[in-house]
Amino acid sequence: MTLTAENTAIVLDSTADFPDAPERYANFRVVPLYVLFGSESFADYVEMSPGQFYERLQSSDVLPTTSQPTPGDFLAVYEELAPQYERILVLTLSSTLSGTFGSAQAAAGMLGGDTVRVIDTRTVSASLSLLALGVQHRLERGTTEDEIDEFVARYQRDHHLLFTVNTLEYLAKGGRIGRAAAFAGNLLNVKPILALRDGEVIPLKRVRGNHKAFAEFRDHFVATSTDSPSLKVGIAHAAAPERLEALRELVQHERPQAQVEIETTLGAVVGTHAGPGTVGFFWFDDE
Repeated sequence: MTLTAENTAIVLDSTADFPDAPERYANFRVVPLYVLFGSESFADYVEMSPGQFYERLQSSDVLPTTSQPTPGDFLAVYEELAPQYERILVLTLSSTLSGTFGSAQAAAGMLGGDTVRVIDTRTVSASLSLLALGVQHRLERGTTEDEIDEFVARYQRDHHLLFTVNTLEYLAKGGRIGRAAAFAGNLLNVKPILALRDGEVIPLKRVRGNHKAFAEFRDHFVATSTDSPSLKVGIAHAAAPERLEALRELVQHERPQAQVEIETTLGAVVGTHAGPGTVGFFWFDDE
């Protein structure tokens, strides 16, 4: 079977930080996770925008928590799409970070048949969006299940994801810190350079100040990429638009032919675990 954008839908969860995906692509849908302030629950991007979240985070005495979508949340989207599409590809954040993958799978079983396929992307945020866009580009020219499988496997193996946070406090409290726990501490102005591998946050380096953090981003970007239109880039920030702008300028200077495919603000769910001031840098050469 040839998969196309006309016969195949893509479903993301909201941690892809790509809320306008359905506006840009008719075959995209987004299922929200939830952020909770005490007993109050809000659907990510739907009931709480990133701006509202970071404003409330500053004034709240209660640190937020997050919750995965229910199988029913996914099932409602599948039931909407099934009459229109022969295949539904569901791309979720890493199963090591959330039970969202399990909810998506459970809903596929509830729908029955083989229309829905759920893929554990092993990544998150704009990196997940870059993967989804790569799948969409293949659908637009016509593709196969085998080619999608090969692409997803190559993306998981070869893509790059770096981020830095203002503090490890949010990752630690959310239980998402992994081996980066060794970087914990209150050294003045120290910025950890972190990566995500197989769904675990791992430390790469610790530097002092934003300037040196961006120098590390630049060095790693230049060392692992070549200037080509096939180089796809994503940038994400948490209430730090000036850092997004700095990364955009970095890409334009070092790799002028690269395509910045997505620039986004971390939503409430990812922002709960990363914290304000976080900036993420993602790239992949889609040869």
